[in-house]
Amino acid sequence: MRSKGWLAGYMTKPDTWCFAAEEASELVAFTILSKTGPLEAEFRIALRADQIGQGFGRAIATQTLAKGFSEIGLFRIHFIVRKINPGAIRLYERLGFVGRGECSKNIDGKETLFLVMDISNVSYQKQRLPE
Repeated sequence: MRSKGWLAGYMTKPDTWCFAAEEASELVAFTILSKTGPLEAEFRIALRADQIGQGFGRAIATQTLAKGFSEIGLFRIHFIVRKINPGAIRLYERLGFVGRGECSKNIDGKETLFLVMDISNVSYQKQRLPE
């Protein structure tokens, strides 16, 4: 929720959708879907620090996946998550994302390890079918 964070960088990018979660008229979380190919998009999510563990992450991620697959017509949604964030990784796995590998990036002068994850529309639809 920084003034020069993801929202600022993605708001004017073509083929990008931003979704917000508010509480008491204040932004508490947001997600971004930004196309990286004809039928795929990168997923980004951010929660205000005091809102972690309150259910906003799961709620907004679930709604974003539904819009991405049902309304936008994506086949695949992918992202990277810091490997030192096991709580987030568990949430993404519960949502149906699968780890596909690892990568590292230089963040503020420090090498940071990430897990690459994705979910396909087929996997998304299968886990939503009644048993």
